[in-house]
Amino acid sequence: MYSHLAAYAFTPIDAPQALADALRARAEALELLGTVLVAGEGVNLFLAGTAAAIDAFVDTLRADSRFDGLSVKRSVCARPPFARLKVKVKPEIISFRQDHASPLVGRAPVVSPRDLQRWLAQGHDDAGRPLALLDTRNREETAYGTFAGALTLPIDNFVDLPAALEAERHALEGATVVSFCTGGIRCEKAALWMREAGYGEVLQLDGGILGYFEAVGGDGWQGDCFVFDARIALDPSMRPLSERMPRQDVSPEHLPSGHMPSALENAA
Repeated sequence: MYSHLAAYAFTPIDAPQALADALRARAEALELLGTVLVAGEGVNLFLAGTAAAIDAFVDTLRADSRFDGLSVKRSVCARPPFARLKVKVKPEIISFRQDHASPLVGRAPVVSPRDLQRWLAQGHDDAGRPLALLDTRNREETAYGTFAGALTLPIDNFVDLPAALEAERHALEGATVVSFCTGGIRCEKAALWMREAGYGEVLQLDGGILGYFEAVGGDGWQGDCFVFDARIALDPSMRPLSERMPRQDVSPEHLPSGHMPSALENAA
């Protein structure tokens, strides 16, 4: 059984290459596989190994005060989700290329999974405003599943979101917009940018879809949540789609195009 870690933190990193080298050495010593992305704005991690090794890696990060706010999502899988370890230094831990979207200067307001569950059941937020759920992921991901009634965009990369969203501005007027993504990185940046760009009351789903699954299950969700590794997608109980398919169907030639190694840089 493999323990899977998805984690990120927005925090100033003065020497990204030095941190990347240190994290590579630690991950290699613990025999972890997956991807580590480091940028001046923080870290984005997708790793798998034994439960003890994952615990040790998280302990290493949290021993550094810069990572006190590390957001961690854990799950288990029967098959290895990654083939090797990759560590990269990038301009951003998730490419967006927009001003006024840096969580380093302050987060956008959040809605907790339990509050969103309640809002979905009552059909409005606590102030009586209608809800508009905005999926900030790409079209390959949303094809696997999303919240019922959510606005999805015809984009292939996160950097395409601002242009695609402009055509939908009218659909969000007068609503409390809840942006969401897999683990929280994209919706955190999107919510900040949208508030600055005049989209009104925009919140982010704290912890993303996986945090929602962990806290409340699948209320309001339809389908699976696509992930960028050999598990393919997770259902609300965090069970991988790859373990619900015949084994021969999860060989590399059967995986969606998003499972190419570079796709992990667009995940979370």
